[in-house]
Amino acid sequence: MLAPAPLPILYSFRRCPYAMRSRLALLASGQRCELREVVLRDKPAELTAASPKATVPVLVLDDGSVIAQSLEIMLWALRRNDPQHWLSPGNGTLAEMLALVEACDTGFKRDLDRYKYPGRYEAEADADAASARDSGARFLLQLETQLANSAFLFGDRTALADAAIAPFVRQFAGVDAAWFSAQPWPRLREWLAAWEASDAFAAVMQRYPAWKSGDAGVTFPAG
Repeated sequence: MLAPAPLPILYSFRRCPYAMRSRLALLASGQRCELREVVLRDKPAELTAASPKATVPVLVLDDGSVIAQSLEIMLWALRRNDPQHWLSPGNGTLAEMLALVEACDTGFKRDLDRYKYPGRYEAEADADAASARDSGARFLLQLETQLANSAFLFGDRTALADAAIAPFVRQFAGVDAAWFSAQPWPRLREWLAAWEASDAFAAVMQRYPAWKSGDAGVTFPAG
């Protein structure tokens, strides 16, 4: 009897929003992997050998090829199996979802970093946490508007854009929860709260011990 093919290896970090959305897509697709939880201040040599950028997530396939971008990991998993139709939203198109994710990953992520970690950007002439917050709020208002007629960003069910964007909105909301709660974004807050209360969020946020060379990884999703 032939031995089963080895599982893809996912280097991940529980709280990283990029890694979080990768795990969400793997969970939705049912694509199992060997999850290796990384301590970012003590990255294993296997991670840096697989991807010189040495940031998570990194997915190493059984043929040795490497996917080192979170959105590409999501698309790889969902194109293999998409039982919840994340790539076929109820409203809009995959191209429109990817455009919104691109806006999140560029302008909004830049604002988020400068809002959450202003000390890292003191050398920049335009680095100001309040300005970054206000700039990021414009993207969040766009999401609020998009949620006006449906429970999710592209219809009445979760799709790729929701899973790709929600971890970053969660980070932004957590910087100053009182300020976020006071903003005129009731639909956005409801959308975020529903996601944080979901079984999927609970599954991808489960804690695992840090992986070290020689250890066995954790099978994810479990079961």
